Amino acid sequence: MTNDLFSNILLPVTLAIITLGLGLSISFRDIKDIVLRPRSITVGLLSQLMILPLIAFAIAWLLKLEAPYAVGLVLIAICPGGATANLVNYMIKGNVALSLSITVVNGIITVFTIPLMTGMALLLFYGQASEISISLSEAILKIFLLTILPAGTGILIREWNQEFAEKLEAPLRLILPVILLLVYSAVLFLKSNSNAGIAWSSFFQILPYALLLNVLAMIAGYFVPGFFRLCKQNKFTIAVEVGLQNSTLAIFVAGSLLGNYEIALVPVVYGSFSFFTTWGLGYLARKYLP
Repeated sequence: MTNDLFSNILLPVTLAIITLGLGLSISFRDIKDIVLRPRSITVGLLSQLMILPLIAFAIAWLLKLEAPYAVGLVLIAICPGGATANLVNYMIKGNVALSLSITVVNGIITVFTIPLMTGMALLLFYGQASEISISLSEAILKIFLLTILPAGTGILIREWNQEFAEKLEAPLRLILPVILLLVYSAVLFLKSNSNAGIAWSSFFQILPYALLLNVLAMIAGYFVPGFFRLCKQNKFTIAVEVGLQNSTLAIFVAGSLLGNYEIALVPVVYGSFSFFTTWGLGYLARKYLP
């Protein structure tokens, strides 16, 4: 019961509050620029929907990963970034409007791509496919409640009182990640107490491949937009969106839809470090890369 309270109520509410805080940094002009100049969001979606899965398939195939770990790695790659990627972009002063836009559009598209690419991974690495489906209406409702509505509220507050919104930016850069980490820690603690957990041997066996995916995704996410002559801010914004995937969704697909605990181990390991590595790499890209 307590686990469900944290996972199904407190975590979504926390993500909505965080997204509202992110919305305070966005103006209507930012949204207008993305709509009128869609090249950045198109490049971001291309990188996340096509290049990232190709990287995951290549790692799994070339390094000859065991079937469950190979499928788990692909599963991570095909899940959208979500609020954590938006928050990292906020923390390193990325283009938050672009980050949120990619999250919203990608969240809808992946309703179709997750079942398709999961089936391909199962067929390639297990030799048999498995039919899974994700409700489009539920996905749209969740995106609206956790992203569009709170972000829109934040944008409206900024338009109503820009000075108030700007005063909140500095403290929110500290408060929002602390809130997210506290709630995620509570959820992970409860899950570890309710399940057998992951053995350290499995953790360290999976870690190099999950970390490799994270790093290569960040590299591709930064340099691919360079071919399309995007500005530096949009390059490291897309790098974060491509580098940090929704491990919670991947765990849900593996555990609840596929019923395979071994596959779920990969997103569990990935989720344990990816927020911090993506934050660090994103900051270094912003500060040192051209």
